[in-house]
Amino acid sequence: MTNNIELALEYIEEAKRRLRTAKQALEEGAYAYCIRQCQEAVELALKAALRLIGIEPPKVRDVGPVLMQNREKFPNFFKKRFQN
Repeated sequence: MTNNIELALEYIEEAKRRLRTAKQALEEGAYAYCIRQCQEAVELALKAALRLIGIEPPKVRDVGPVLMQNREKFPNFFKKRFQN
């Protein structure tokens, strides 16, 4: 059975893959596709952060509300990035 840490690492690997694709798209001048890949990378990274604190990420793109609801569960270096 896969645990939250393993799932979080898989999300990070997927985010890295999106960033590599975004870089290639940028070099080719496919700006809209580049932006979309960057957005997906951020989404995956934030979902990985939720996994690391034991929260099942929602099946929506905007995980901001869930992050804000659980901000106290994050380590200080991460928490200080939150805006009230």
